[in-house]
Amino acid sequence: MNLDQKIRTMARDEGADFYGVANLSSARDFIVDQGGKEVSSYPKAISLGIRLMDSIVDQLPRREEHSVAVNYRHHGYQVINQRLDLMTSRLSSKIQDEGYRALSIPASERYDDERICAVFSHKLAACLAGHGWIGKSCLLITPEFGPRVRWTTILTDAPLNTTEEPKYEYCSDCTDCVDICPVSAFTGEPFHQNEPREVRYDAKKCERYIKKLEKKEPLAVCGLCVYVCPYGKKEKKIS
Repeated sequence: MNLDQKIRTMARDEGADFYGVANLSSARDFIVDQGGKEVSSYPKAISLGIRLMDSIVDQLPRREEHSVAVNYRHHGYQVINQRLDLMTSRLSSKIQDEGYRALSIPASERYDDERICAVFSHKLAACLAGHGWIGKSCLLITPEFGPRVRWTTILTDAPLNTTEEPKYEYCSDCTDCVDICPVSAFTGEPFHQNEPREVRYDAKKCERYIKKLEKKEPLAVCGLCVYVCPYGKKEKKIS
């Protein structure tokens, strides 16, 4: 079994619903700007995803109920992030044992408070690995489950075969995520690789909204853009 097969098989055994390998060369400048030279020194990224449970996401319209918020925070966020982090730790150790560099990026840890971002974009890796496209919500949209997937990444120089199969942006004229946002954080502009995130999304609006909710309910959640996407709800809109 070659290294590609070993890592892919191990990822599936660890519970990954999505596995792909991205060539990062086309996004080098963006990666340097967000995470610095050390992060950008890795030529490839292993993109791993775990699907969220529909039974939990479908409760989000009732997110102000304590039980719904607790369940989403716990099973839809904390537990899956822990599973992703354990997965990348074990896979990274395997890659290192094979004689290559590997850097696990935490599933959900903020790196820059001003820009409200991580040290590396999991959505970028998932998009370049062919898992889906960036929607108007700035979330990674998969054809199978919409945005109902959490992602993590391993940066590496291992000679893995890339899996990129660029997917057409199928959001078309759908604006469900834009319309449902309680603070109008999305502009409705489609994703263009060379444009800053601010063209499509105001992350600070989301942050202020959650902090406002937390004054009433410490376990406040939103996630309506995850809930409403027709791809996640299997009501696909393709035109």
